[in-house]
Amino acid sequence: MTEQNRKNLARGARNGIPISMGYFAVGFTIGIAAKNAGLTPLEGGLASMLNMASAGQFAGFTMIAASASFAALFLMEIIINARYLLMSASLSQKIDEKTGMLKRLLLSLCVTDEIFGISIAEQGKLDPFYTYGAYLISMPGWTLGTYLGTLLGGILPLRVMSALSVALFGMFLAVIVPPARKNRTVLVLILVCFAASWAADQVAFFDRLPSGTLIILLTLVLAGGAALLFPVSDDTLNQETAGSEVAHE
Repeated sequence: MTEQNRKNLARGARNGIPISMGYFAVGFTIGIAAKNAGLTPLEGGLASMLNMASAGQFAGFTMIAASASFAALFLMEIIINARYLLMSASLSQKIDEKTGMLKRLLLSLCVTDEIFGISIAEQGKLDPFYTYGAYLISMPGWTLGTYLGTLLGGILPLRVMSALSVALFGMFLAVIVPPARKNRTVLVLILVCFAASWAADQVAFFDRLPSGTLIILLTLVLAGGAALLFPVSDDTLNQETAGSEVAHE
């Protein structure tokens, strides 16, 4: 690990603190689902430590509570979590092409919606250690929140649980607002995404699709259109990389 890697690891951990706090709150609500599925606090916490995916965990715990088969659970998790394939593919284009396979595999383990957001927002090339740092500080918050939610979920009032779940939306806003303020193109694309998501929700046909599948379709269409209309040249990316390295030193 180089000195620059250490700096990026620390910076990622620092930027991951708000995510960890939000994950703790959201993890608490996931713990309720784990408790309803008959899991112990240790089992609920372990599930979150190995699988940081809120929608996937909610669906998984719900299916466990319904005594679903392993095959049905397996297929459901693939469908719901398939969006992470797109995120990983996107990050693979942002890291140095000489990055080794082990670092790439570790990077894929760290992919969540929010960590992907702050990683893809990095100027220039992404140092995987930045993402590692964000993951290392975020994962304990997610795990501890789920553990305590499974342990204490039946005690807290419903209003308190509903308030905790709002933290997830706050995290998403924290991810998208800064880049939108810097780049008008990003701002327009975010607004188009909101409008497209709302429009799809009004069409009866899309009600038949799982939410994860709909997210993937919208991502492919909108991201593909943005790539065609607003391509980022290699020269621009290299300039951003140089500027980012200077700013972080």
